[in-house]
Amino acid sequence: MCGRVIVKTTIAGLVQAFAGVAPPAPEEGLAAKPPSWNGAPRQTYPLILWQRDSRGPAFVAGNWGFVPAWQRDETGGRRPINARSETVATAPMFREAWRARRALMPVDGFFEWRAIGGAKQPYAVAMASGEPFALAAIWEEWHDPRLGARIRTFAVLTCPANALMAEIHHRMPVILAPADYDRWLSDAPDPRDLLRPYPSEAMRIWPVSRRVNAPRNDGADLLDPVPDPREAPAGEEAPAQGRLF
Repeated sequence: MCGRVIVKTTIAGLVQAFAGVAPPAPEEGLAAKPPSWNGAPRQTYPLILWQRDSRGPAFVAGNWGFVPAWQRDETGGRRPINARSETVATAPMFREAWRARRALMPVDGFFEWRAIGGAKQPYAVAMASGEPFALAAIWEEWHDPRLGARIRTFAVLTCPANALMAEIHHRMPVILAPADYDRWLSDAPDPRDLLRPYPSEAMRIWPVSRRVNAPRNDGADLLDPVPDPREAPAGEEAPAQGRLF
């Protein structure tokens, strides 16, 4: 699954990084969003989507936790943060968004946890190049009766893990290659072939502090490597490394 992300690049930096797919003017108010080294669900993030009315791409804000338009619960219900690639096209909650409202979620990385002994060790995952990349997402607009306004919500798609991610978890977020951005955002009726594990050789992974477990902790030091319990001999600690990201 994917439940925590790294968006350390500023909005201006993301606009520049995704200049080939999105216009240079983000949605009003989005430019003021600060970077996040430990982004959690129910927070606001930049999305790139295709606005059907204007027939053009846009950099907009979305709240992580999907709420379908027909949801009547004033709280938004259970608000899933992930949608499985195997069932997204047919699941009642997601199928309309899959058909007509697909998006890119630009990130610098994400976190995943592996159970080791009686604890869970967090790992940071990013591109080997250190560049921002895009997760596949679906979005929806829901009328929040408490706010009297429509809010844009989204979920990140997941798929089986590649060889690198399988060392710590059996699933991973769907990472889209830049060559596939336009098709993903288009009216293509069934781009399910894009929902596949990203190549392991293009990615890197390293253990980080368990301080990541608490969303209130935020800062560049969260990405500092710590000894990897997978590599340390019994009774010994693996040596720490310098910052990788």
